[in-house]
Amino acid sequence: MKSPITINEPAWLSEFKAFIMRGSVVDLAVGIVIGAAFTAIVGSLVEDLINPVIGLLIGGIDFSNVFIVLSGERQATLEATRESGAAVLAVGRFINAIIKFLIVAMAIFWLLKVLTRLRVRQEAVKGPSSTDKLLAEILAELRAKPLATSPAGAPTPPPATSPAP
Repeated sequence: MKSPITINEPAWLSEFKAFIMRGSVVDLAVGIVIGAAFTAIVGSLVEDLINPVIGLLIGGIDFSNVFIVLSGERQATLEATRESGAAVLAVGRFINAIIKFLIVAMAIFWLLKVLTRLRVRQEAVKGPSSTDKLLAEILAELRAKPLATSPAGAPTPPPATSPAP
């Protein structure tokens, strides 16, 4: 049984559905999810592995606790100082952010470098397309046939030949 009330779908809704289902939007969503996971890995790499080694090399400094108190009382840790209401410049956290950025930038650089090499190798193996081959054959045939000249000196097309039986 047909519904007595017909509801028309707005035009923008169908456009929105088409937009969402395009490959580039889905690829972007996947990239964001992977980027978030990669950020967590880089954060752990910097805070748990790189910073302790750097801190050990320069005298046991823990970057996460390097801070400057602008006003208020300094406590043992950055979090405790902030909880006491002090105005603080978290220099160590800024250094951590710079290290994380450099690691992510380096990872993206190497990833793009590898992808570019793979793409170049793929194109080299691929060779000419069937259209390119056909055009090369036509060009070779045209070069092989000498052009006949008319009495006026203008080139004339070669005489039509009947197809082979």
